[in-house]
Amino acid sequence: MTTKFHKKVVIVLMLLFSATAFAQEGPSLMTYDLAMKAIEAAESHARQQGWNVTILVTDQNATPVMLRRLDGASARTITIANSRALVVTKTGLTSGEYGTRLEAGEIEEIEGGVTFQGGVPVYLEGELIGAVAASGVRGFQDEEVSIVGAETIGSISKD
Repeated sequence: MTTKFHKKVVIVLMLLFSATAFAQEGPSLMTYDLAMKAIEAAESHARQQGWNVTILVTDQNATPVMLRRLDGASARTITIANSRALVVTKTGLTSGEYGTRLEAGEIEEIEGGVTFQGGVPVYLEGELIGAVAASGVRGFQDEEVSIVGAETIGSISKD
């Protein structure tokens, strides 16, 4: 019985992953090397501050390129970082800015998104190439970690 159940779970997961792959809007603009540079800088800053965080770098489609969970960071920080990256890549705004604009009724709600600081966009030559999101400490501290990572490889604004 467990074998049948496991087979069904594997099939469902395969379908989900293949659907996600087809749903992407284009090839990933966030390279492994860029993600590595961003995550290394973000981790270094977090460690200097004594913060145990999870750091996620995604491409412009919100597809994870690299994830690093520091010792002591809660497992749920992965989900929060992912939700932050989702709103960033869908809007091109920081996750905190998204929350402010959503509250003001200026933009539509993104299902599964969060409305607090910690995720930032990464622009390279004016083009959104992905997001850096951190989770594990206060929102403004998570955002500080994310900004360090993003600004190592690009800019957090389009300009």
